[in-house]
Amino acid sequence: SMAAVQYKLEGNKLYAQKKYEDAIKQYTKAINKNSSMSVFYTNRALCNIKLQKWEEVASDCKAALENDAQSVKAHFFMGQSNLELEKFDDAIVHLSKAHELAMQQKLNFSDDICFYLRLAKRKKWEKSEKVRIQQEIELQSYLNRLMLEDKQREVEAKTKSVETNKDEQKILEEIEEKFESRNQELNSLFAQVDERRKTRDVPDFLCGKISFEIMKDPVITPSGITYDRHLIEEHIQRVGHFDPVTRHNLELNQLIPNISMREVIANFVEENGWVEEY
Repeated sequence: SMAAVQYKLEGNKLYAQKKYEDAIKQYTKAINKNSSMSVFYTNRALCNIKLQKWEEVASDCKAALENDAQSVKAHFFMGQSNLELEKFDDAIVHLSKAHELAMQQKLNFSDDICFYLRLAKRKKWEKSEKVRIQQEIELQSYLNRLMLEDKQREVEAKTKSVETNKDEQKILEEIEEKFESRNQELNSLFAQVDERRKTRDVPDFLCGKISFEIMKDPVITPSGITYDRHLIEEHIQRVGHFDPVTRHNLELNQLIPNISMREVIANFVEENGWVEEY
């Protein structure tokens, strides 16, 4: 209806003036007049993003997607709100979908989507890493406790039958020494795990500029930017014949395998088994 469109235009004006609360009122009026327009919901969601009202963003995006399952913005904003609400798996699903649709619809804000997609993957990784660290700390203290109990049992058993204080002293020292070295061994094992964990980060230059994942088949463009082959080929065919980073002209036959980068990546993956789940 004309009225709904009018409210939307009012909302857009207010949004541009950063009057987000007032813009929301206009988009809400538009929705009340016509509740089947996905764009009214995504516009309102954008205002809610600015106000950091993440639950509201999510419910607006849900309504937008019910009206238009192909809405890039609805998937994108939903992904952002999921990220803020720490629902990382959902965020990755929606941001991946937004990225795929943006490529299909030749929209040019896929860089922003990639930024959030990468953030969601990293946050998910960090969350599972936290859980792992917690489990290792619990395991370490559990094993230390078992060793202490073991040591006390041994002390009781061996000092039962001794004749003199001197013998007892000697036995206690031997047991102490044995368990001290066991304890050190255990703690140094865990320290090594810690050290390894500190280096668990994929250097940016090993990641493609489109998906931000470790490249499988790196190729370099005349502009000197390295991409993963299948993604840059898809970009050229779907979005346009240009380098997404520098915007210079780019044809398929100008992509050259980046052999040295491939070697660096292969070595990194071999030395870092954990990369597979990153």
